Amino acid sequence: MATFAAVAEQLDLITKGAVEIIPLEALRERIAQSRASGVPMRIKAGFDPTAPDLHLGHTVLIRKLRHFQQLGHTVIFLIGDSTALIGDPTGRNVTRKPLSQEEIDRNAETYKAQVFRILDPEKTEVRYNSEWLDKLGYAGVIGLAAKFTLSQMLERDEFHQRFKEEQPIGVHELLYPLAQGYDSVMLRCDVELGGTDQKFNLLMGRELQRKDGQPPQIVLMTPILEGLDGVQKMSKSLGNAIGIDEAPGEMYGKVMSVSDELMWKYWTLLTDLRSSEIAAMQAEVAAGRLHPMQAKKNLAWGIVRDFHSAEAADSAAENWAKQFQQRTVAEDAPVVEISLSAEGLVVELGLKEGSVVRVPKLLQLAGLASSTGEATRKLGENAVSVDGEKFSEKLLKGVNAGSSVALRLGKKSVRVEWVK
Repeated sequence: MATFAAVAEQLDLITKGAVEIIPLEALRERIAQSRASGVPMRIKAGFDPTAPDLHLGHTVLIRKLRHFQQLGHTVIFLIGDSTALIGDPTGRNVTRKPLSQEEIDRNAETYKAQVFRILDPEKTEVRYNSEWLDKLGYAGVIGLAAKFTLSQMLERDEFHQRFKEEQPIGVHELLYPLAQGYDSVMLRCDVELGGTDQKFNLLMGRELQRKDGQPPQIVLMTPILEGLDGVQKMSKSLGNAIGIDEAPGEMYGKVMSVSDELMWKYWTLLTDLRSSEIAAMQAEVAAGRLHPMQAKKNLAWGIVRDFHSAEAADSAAENWAKQFQQRTVAEDAPVVEISLSAEGLVVELGLKEGSVVRVPKLLQLAGLASSTGEATRKLGENAVSVDGEKFSEKLLKGVNAGSSVALRLGKKSVRVEWVK
């Protein structure tokens, strides 16, 4: 009989990053039952092999499967080779172009190779829904379709919107939620994972299980992961995705390009850190004890390590630092003299030698920016370096008046010398 962690400990990891759990109390009870009986829960996430490669947005669910796996439960990576023939209508305002069986088979093989960078292949149940859907036959499909009405199907947002706009809805598309729900019946799932955009399909599994006399599965939904633009859902077609097969340096650089705000969502959805650990890190940043850039470096390093190796992550971090953080000012850069005399800086800023000058003001005085407002914007764009470092204490706190300093803004660089 298997031994499982305490219910509260399991919930701490399972609920991390979840937007909605239907119903949460049932999940708590199911975990307690599993713990008492020593029988692991069965957890499913399905993926239609509609493209040959996966990006980090896909791995949100895969990582959540990993969390269940780490807790000792049975995880099922379901390849929707039959449902891919229909095409999931989620988020679509037009009918998907059908794939050939050859394309589906080819994509399915690449999916298996990629997911085992996160999941333990020895502990993962890989299934194809063609195992049961292809055997349903005409009578089986009719019987499945008879369990729901057209009005129930039109409650789905995509179908309702297309109906209102008089856009075509293929009859085969109405079968998709039924097929996904039937997967849960055949696999006798305790929990199904999906994005918030999958809610209709996920709840269909609960209803079909109830009609079949099974305990209805718990639905755990994760948020949609925004891509590099911080606005649109991560997608290869939108050009804002980070592919899990990308080279380490490319992957590291893309993670470093996300905003500080989005970084915390990536920490939550793309790593195994618990919520309490991430909250502690955020507190360190807020208190000024950890620079947000270092937090982002740690994130980028961890993601590259997960999909490549620690050595590849080290190399990617080193190369990124050389390219973006260690740009030194050329020896022949022009020298700008700023006066510390009564007619100069002291009068303008009320400073004396050794006082701190904020970097935006220094950029303006050095002629690299027309105003402190422009300089502040450039700082926000990571276009400024002080003494060869973009992210330093000097850049955050300012520069001591009277100390020589090298400044760079974009391609322009100067050496600042102070004169009395």
